[in-house]
Amino acid sequence: MKIILATQNKGKIRELQDLLVDEDIQVLSLKDIEGWEDVEENGETFADNAMLKARAAVEKTGLIALADDSGLEVDALGGRPGVFSARFAGEPKDDERNNNKLLQLLRDVPEDKRSARFRCALVVATPDGREFLTEGTVEGRILRERRGSDGFGYDPLFYVPDYSRTMAELTLAVKNKLSHRGQAFRKVIPILKSLKS
Repeated sequence: MKIILATQNKGKIRELQDLLVDEDIQVLSLKDIEGWEDVEENGETFADNAMLKARAAVEKTGLIALADDSGLEVDALGGRPGVFSARFAGEPKDDERNNNKLLQLLRDVPEDKRSARFRCALVVATPDGREFLTEGTVEGRILRERRGSDGFGYDPLFYVPDYSRTMAELTLAVKNKLSHRGQAFRKVIPILKSLKS
């Protein structure tokens, strides 16, 4: 069975391929699709944006499509940056500016009010119109300064209490095991198996 993962992110493609290595499911990506035009992600939630991308990929390819959207939710900011995580500090997208803005907005917020989570919504859409949603979350808190050099985005500021490290200080193997996207991807495997049979 062939499926399309609506992304050009090599890390996401590899992560899903690794999870499906024993399932006789071939994972294609947007790199394999001629004439793909990016979908405007104007949904109000991560699930909305994932749905938009999955539906567009099904329509373009006729294959079962997967698409995800994810980001950071900070409780002291009412859930922001949320769906605007990648462009929190404006365009063009820039991790450094996003982190600086986050630190600035939280500068007077006490330690016990700095709770946050990474959230991922993953949608599977089929050519016959069925749609499935899986989600994953990782709880943590936002530090006052960056720690660690592995990872990207908000990883250097996102502290995971269970590991006493930021996401940017964790090994890739540990990060993939606990990550919001890893959780959502693992939950989708039984769905894909059921669609294959």
